[in-house]
Amino acid sequence: MTHATPIPPPTDPVDSSLPTLDPAETTQADVFARLAVEMHQADGVEETVEAVVRFALQALDCSYAGVALNTRGRQPEIPAVTDPVVAEIFQVQLDKHDGPLIASLRDRSMLLIRDTTTDKRWPEWAAKVASLGVRSVLDVPLHVRGDSPTVGVLGLYSRVPNGFSADDEAIADILARHVSVALATARREESLAAAVDARKLVGQAMGILMERFDVDSDRAFEILKRYSQTTNTKLRDVAEVLIATRKLPR
Repeated sequence: MTHATPIPPPTDPVDSSLPTLDPAETTQADVFARLAVEMHQADGVEETVEAVVRFALQALDCSYAGVALNTRGRQPEIPAVTDPVVAEIFQVQLDKHDGPLIASLRDRSMLLIRDTTTDKRWPEWAAKVASLGVRSVLDVPLHVRGDSPTVGVLGLYSRVPNGFSADDEAIADILARHVSVALATARREESLAAAVDARKLVGQAMGILMERFDVDSDRAFEILKRYSQTTNTKLRDVAEVLIATRKLPR
């Protein structure tokens, strides 16, 4: 698995395209309203999670932050971290399929580790995390509603024990709700865009077959579908090969 490039903290809030907090913003409502606008303007999933982890560093005054996203039938992805430490903390859990990140994904529950040197729930993981200089952890599930699948987990990390207060937990929960909706929307838009693109490719490939073999659209589609099935290749990929090479896959 490839990890996201760590996102450095902002050095120039004026030029940064990601959210930064203005000292004049004195209420949480103002802060989250600004985040909602930033995420709405993001171009896709990657840009959304980058905005989130940058924002989390400022809103919660934590040392590090990262996002792990659920993927259908595959190991969760790590699209955004603020430091390589976070990617290492995530990967240890993904490799062993154990730890608060895994539990949060599975149970859709917020998990707080007040001190990694004394917490006994995941001793091997906690010892590793403590050796990396992280003393407290807050993992927050990202899910939209009811029985909907968990979108992912927002991981927050502090170098000091008891680094997260009850207020931090409340803020993290609100942040997670905003993020969950934004990510679900971004994923849906990306899926729709991919579906539209696939239809265009299949249409082009059908046109090539109709012209070359003098067949109608139904027959052209059946040819593409047959090659897709016999080669165990996605219909979109068969179409791409045909368009690029003017030949069907062997």
